Amino acid sequence: MKPALIALPLCALALAGCMETQEERTLATTTAGGAALGAMITDDDRGRGAAVGAALGMATGAIINANRNQNGQCLYRDRYGREYYAPC
Repeated sequence: MKPALIALPLCALALAGCMETQEERTLATTTAGGAALGAMITDDDRGRGAAVGAALGMATGAIINANRNQNGQCLYRDRYGREYYAPC
């Protein structure tokens, strides 16, 4: 059970690199990080800790993304690393 709790957030972080927008990457990363942290700090039920951590991470990612979104425009990054806003 423990290897699965470690592997799941790592897989989510790996998939975050495949996301198109910065908002998607932020949401995936904060959710995976929250799940990993929740599983690590909970002694009794690591599955529940991971679920609560994932929910808190997702909420954090949504707040970060809400602050990034400008008038219906999302932040994108081109292949050269330059950031720009375009319609979501």
